[in-house]
Amino acid sequence: MYRVAVVTLSDKGARGERDDLSGQTVKEMVEAQGWRVEETWIVSDDLEAITGTLLGLVQAGMDLILTTGGTGLGPRDNTPEATLALIEREVPGLAEVMRLETFKISPRAVLSRSVAGIRGKTLIVNLPGSPKAVRECLGVILPVLSHGLAVLTGRERECGKAEG
Repeated sequence: MYRVAVVTLSDKGARGERDDLSGQTVKEMVEAQGWRVEETWIVSDDLEAITGTLLGLVQAGMDLILTTGGTGLGPRDNTPEATLALIEREVPGLAEVMRLETFKISPRAVLSRSVAGIRGKTLIVNLPGSPKAVRECLGVILPVLSHGLAVLTGRERECGKAEG
């Protein structure tokens, strides 16, 4: 079982002016995999607040941090910058495949600036901010996250097995 944190980035959500439907969607999808969501946060779009929250969750030993929101082109969309400031290695394929596959549903998907990467033994993945986009993007990557997390956390060592 993996230790997961869900972090929603939203000024309105942090002020209590908006229900966190996207974070709830992430939580439901993760728990359907049999993984445990140990932490849920709603944080303002402030760069330092995001960075501090993510770093605290890494230090708490989360295996996976899924963020939702703050990946667009708005002036307060700081999630990718906060993530890039923390990660030690990028995992570009996750963000690339989310954009590629969801572009087939909405051409606006290419405007997402989501990134994914590793700090220590924690994988951080940025998801969009709407529940619909969360379902679409997380649905694309969930099938490979289990293997990636198993390798990252040392639970599995074999990456070269033939897929059937």
